[in-house]
Amino acid sequence: MADVPTIAVIGAGLMGAAIATRLIETGHPVTVFDVDAPKVMALVAKGAVAALSVAAATAQSRFVILSLNHADIVRAVVFGADGVAAAAGAGRLLIDMSSIDPKETADMAAKLAESTGMKWLDCPLSGGVPGALSGRLTVMAGGDAADFERGRTVMRHLCANYTLMGPSGAGQTTKLINQLFCAVAFQAVAEAVKLAEAGGVDPALIPQALAGGRADGRIMQEFMVKFAARDYTPTGRIDNMLKDLDALQAFALKTKTPLPMTGQVVEIHRLLCAAGLGARDSAEMMRLLDGFSD
Repeated sequence: MADVPTIAVIGAGLMGAAIATRLIETGHPVTVFDVDAPKVMALVAKGAVAALSVAAATAQSRFVILSLNHADIVRAVVFGADGVAAAAGAGRLLIDMSSIDPKETADMAAKLAESTGMKWLDCPLSGGVPGALSGRLTVMAGGDAADFERGRTVMRHLCANYTLMGPSGAGQTTKLINQLFCAVAFQAVAEAVKLAEAGGVDPALIPQALAGGRADGRIMQEFMVKFAARDYTPTGRIDNMLKDLDALQAFALKTKTPLPMTGQVVEIHRLLCAAGLGARDSAEMMRLLDGFSD
């Protein structure tokens, strides 16, 4: 493969590891940094190179992908000691695949460009670990059109759907909307499973029965059988969803946007986290509806 760029992946959690794995498998030289050494070593075993710092990873790479939990960590990684900014330059592109506040994203993007010349694309994603590993993610981007096209060099290996939504922060706003749909749909699936069971209908047959109708959708097709089987295999974390939903509510408050149904679903996620299930999969919603009987 001609002119294959070196890519830094900062953050080796579930999503960061999946993103790095996919890029390694598609023939890219990948440099990884995370404070959790065993997570880095797992990617080194797949062919990645471990960096001693974020700055070192940035210095070796044309593209720097961030996969981090919240805005405070993103800010520290970019502007802290030995961070991205310490090795940044106009020839490099930061691709933030974290899910963080739209305004904070726009502010940090402007600061990085002004102080170093390095541009920033906010590229939050949907599709989870399976989507990353198969190169089928949906990515909603915010930034300049030219930088969006530069980012395509990397994103074509990770995404089935890569859309420019507007300037910096627009991708993050779109991700909030995505999380609204997902959170409400997960709760709807959980309640539909319980209703089917109460009515003597096998919930595993519902996706086939409703395929092609107005109730059809990816979440129902992918998760109804999982929820019905009480399959708690991790595909994402409830506390990460709650983090995004809290950001969604804060944005709604700032813009005076009423979200009555979303508010109830947010509190269900908060209840699950309070019950100690924050690190678990969304299928844990079934435990709540089952009265925590299992």
